[in-house]
Amino acid sequence: MILFTFFGSIFIAVIVAILFERFGITRNGYALSILIALGAVIVLFFLRSLFHLRIGSPGLDAIIGASAALILIPADAARRRGRRGGRRR
Repeated sequence: MILFTFFGSIFIAVIVAILFERFGITRNGYALSILIALGAVIVLFFLRSLFHLRIGSPGLDAIIGASAALILIPADAARRRGRRGGRRR
């Protein structure tokens, strides 16, 4: 049963990332948004499994985790910082 929950959460994270990109909420690109959402959902899944920290059902956890990560992680700022080159002084 845990395996179905895990893969279902991953599937929901991919859908949330695609919808965020399609509606213009984020502008990270599809691949980067999917990676960010997958990372957040995997972390939430392990928190749910190991420490019994739950927000709601596994699907709701996946939706909230992926959405929060996509909104909070500014991938564009990291990309701009990398283009600048050189070190900070």
